[in-house]
Amino acid sequence: MPRKQKFTRRAERKKSMPSRSELPGKISRNKFTKALIRLGFVIDKKGGDGSHCKVTWSATQKSITIQSDLRKDVLYYLLKEIEEHSGVTWEDIKEEL
Repeated sequence: MPRKQKFTRRAERKKSMPSRSELPGKISRNKFTKALIRLGFVIDKKGGDGSHCKVTWSATQKSITIQSDLRKDVLYYLLKEIEEHSGVTWEDIKEEL
């Protein structure tokens, strides 16, 4: 029985993730980070050469690095990380864009 429950949980979790074809072709990092700030993330642009910024979810202190070029594949990976660390979904982010 536990296997079936684990599979069901995975299926439920994947429902909230959009397919790559549903994501925008390109989105500006500035617009994306502003939406994350409105949702409660903290942005740190210090350090590095300026092509990346660190986004931290304050409740868990988990951080995600966002690069300047947000292609579909990169955005998909970031959305997975954001949802895993904070519970914020693509639908929540879309509302703030």
